[in-house]
Order: sequence, then structure tokens, then C-alpha cells
Amino acid sequence: MLGTFAHAADESAWSNDMRSAMRLIAGAAKSGDAKLRAGVEIKLQPGWKTYWRYPGDSGVPPRFDFAGSDNVARAKVLYPAPHLFNDETGNSLGYKTGVIFPVQITPKQPGKPVTLRLKFDYAVCEKLCIPAEGKAELTFTPTDGAANEAALAAAENSVPKPATAAEAGLTARRVTSAAKPLVEVAIKADGNKPMTVFVEGPSAEWALPIPTPAQGAPAGTRHFGFELDGLPPGVDPKAAFDLTFTVVEGERAIEVTTHLD
Repeated sequence: MLGTFAHAADESAWSNDMRSAMRLIAGAAKSGDAKLRAGVEIKLQPGWKTYWRYPGDSGVPPRFDFAGSDNVARAKVLYPAPHLFNDETGNSLGYKTGVIFPVQITPKQPGKPVTLRLKFDYAVCEKLCIPAEGKAELTFTPTDGAANEAALAAAENSVPKPATAAEAGLTARRVTSAAKPLVEVAIKADGNKPMTVFVEGPSAEWALPIPTPAQGAPAGTRHFGFELDGLPPGVDPKAAFDLTFTVVEGERAIEVTTHLD
């Protein structure tokens, strides 16, 4: 994918190929907040998808490189709640049609313009996964971003909200002592809304299975289960470690990190 650079108050030019396109968009700064808001927008051709930070059984997670940006101390990328896709390659997590990844920018000099320079590596998939890359550059100030405010705000609202295990009513425990122990996850449910659960380990080297619904949960609770498989070499599946669960229930999404003893 070839990159096209543009300096604009609200968005960069599209960097595109036959299957997808990406660009940077600016958001308006929130009152009293020194951070600036931006987004990495991807649009996809019909039938194609791209991936979440953990892609599932197949796929490649996106990689964001903001090196060379001006007046940027930190650029933190946020991930909207993904969708679960089932096909002949297995289960994958990501987005169809398009997605905006919100970016929280901490400027070195608050109140001054920033220039984002992004090298973006990602993958798009129809039946086969194809690597893609884009480059974009955008200079903007805390007062820019009105043109894309609604789209960026919607993407920010779809990012899972952090919650404690107690707030989510979530527990995780091993229920077998096999070489790959079965973990049971119990989660407080809000009525009969559809629920999906995704689990990640302490680092990107972990590739845990996607939890599947299980029977026997009492009213107001859902049960899910998964084997402790896909751990990095040398990690004892019976040891204690932290797991991060993303729970999507209807339009609500939360992210919970809890200790598995």
C-alpha cells in the first residue's frame, strides 16, 4: 500500500489499495484535558475484515508506529470491542466494513500543534489473509477535529470500559487438574442479551482459546469455559497469573483483569 501525505486540520489523505484504505483523523480536545484525540480509520471492501489486538486462531494484529511524530510524548491506541467470526480457518476477532482505533495523544508541549506520523502494518482477510501497510501524516491543534467528532466519539464509546472483577461479577477458576486445565468463567448477566467473552494472557505471546458458553449457570449469571492452551514455552499452566477478559453484552463492553490462582 502506498502512502499519501496531507496536512489538514481534520484528516489526512487516504492511503489505499484494492482491498482497504486507512487515514488519520483529528478529534476536538475535551475541556480541561491536556491530551489530544485522534483516530486511525480503516475502511474495507465488502467481504473483507481486519483484526483486533488479539486476532484469534488466525490473522495478524495491527501494529502502530508513531516514531518521528512532532510534539508527541505518547500516543496510546485504544481498541473498540471486536466481533467474533467463524469460518473454515477457525475463530477470529476483528471488524468488517471498517473501524476507527481511537488514539490518546499526550503532547510534549500542551496547547501547541502536534504532527502525527504513522506507519501502520495490519492485515485484511477474505478467505486468505493479506498483509497491508499504510502511511499517514496529520498536523492539528486542540481546536481542530469538528468534521470527524461524531465518528470518533462513537468509536471511543465502543472501547470496552475498565471494570474490576467485583463490579463485573466475574470469577475465573480452574475446575480440572489436567495438563491443560479447564477454566470456568462466571459473569453477571444483564437479562437475556447475547454475550461473548474473549481472554488474553499477560503478554502478546499468549494465544488462549476463545471461551465457549457452558451450561448450568444460575439465574443472572453466564458460564463460559476454555482450556489453558497456547501458553508461551516454559509457563506452567497450573501457576498463578493475571488474565484479561473482554466481555461484550449487547451494546455494552467491559474489560476486566483478574488473578487466576
